[in-house]
Amino acid sequence: MITAFAVVPLMATALGGCSSDAKPKVASSPTTTATPTPTPTPVVVLNPLTGLPTSLTGPVVAVKIDDTASSRPSMGLEKADVIYIEEVEGGLTRMVAVFASAKPKVMAVRSIRSSDPELLGQYGRIIVVASGGGRPALQVLGRSTLHSVINDRGQVGFLRDHSRPAPYNLVSDLAKVSAAVKGDGVRNVGFTWAASDPRLAAATSAATVTTRVGSTRVGFVWDAKLTRYVRTIDGRRLLTVSGDPVAKPNVLVQYCQVVADRNDHDVNGKPAMYTKSIGSGRVVLFRDGRRIEGTWSRASIGAPTTFTDAAGKPLLFAPGGTIVALVRPGAPA
Repeated sequence: MITAFAVVPLMATALGGCSSDAKPKVASSPTTTATPTPTPTPVVVLNPLTGLPTSLTGPVVAVKIDDTASSRPSMGLEKADVIYIEEVEGGLTRMVAVFASAKPKVMAVRSIRSSDPELLGQYGRIIVVASGGGRPALQVLGRSTLHSVINDRGQVGFLRDHSRPAPYNLVSDLAKVSAAVKGDGVRNVGFTWAASDPRLAAATSAATVTTRVGSTRVGFVWDAKLTRYVRTIDGRRLLTVSGDPVAKPNVLVQYCQVVADRNDHDVNGKPAMYTKSIGSGRVVLFRDGRRIEGTWSRASIGAPTTFTDAAGKPLLFAPGGTIVALVRPGAPA
């Protein structure tokens, strides 16, 4: 951490002079030069969610975001520090985007699932934004340490984009949310950052990444000019409303146990899926156009996730953020 100290300027005082005139003297008021209020120097820290130096303010906010064609293009997703892609009902996917560096307006906000509090518990008592959720999922959320901001409860920061049909038009203004709701600031959740990694010299080339979350194909392409993996849909780059790609320097394919949540169903009677992020399993890290195999482990809901290579040494992530695909055992990578 780099800590800067403000320098307080010295006060300068000007004293009034005296007249030698024979006329009656009139006392003059002394004049004083006002001391300007020093501007606080921002405290620059290394963001543990991106590995980049930044001046972080306010709480961390996680948002549940739709991941289907009906909601595209999304809004604000490119500004997330970490993006998780997870399985929901019927083999479809949704995202959990975690924001610390920026607090943009985000769309399309969707409903919570029972496994989200387990996934986000490692971030601490952060804010979670969602459109609502099934009763079992909301009960799990209510028992967690997370601070929930739910649209159907009339809470702060929600609006509708009436150019789109509901439910794919719900927007959350994260600046308003973070100003109104208390929550924890950023903390380490297990990423180890390094601009270079000597293991990459012998690593397998990976210009493209293809995996599957549920029955949904999830793809990325390495862009050497951007030095990022750009997410693709059917071979086309995924862009947000701003025209920026959904892209990060790292893609992590994390193999987890995924089971049906028989207590939670969608409107068609399909059970929600519960992704277990506590435990251990295989991971594949993609960075700098190459791939490195490893494992992950996490002991408890409040513990960070550890990522190591075959020799037990930490996997090194390229600074700039990460997209994590939470996949079932046996999914391609």
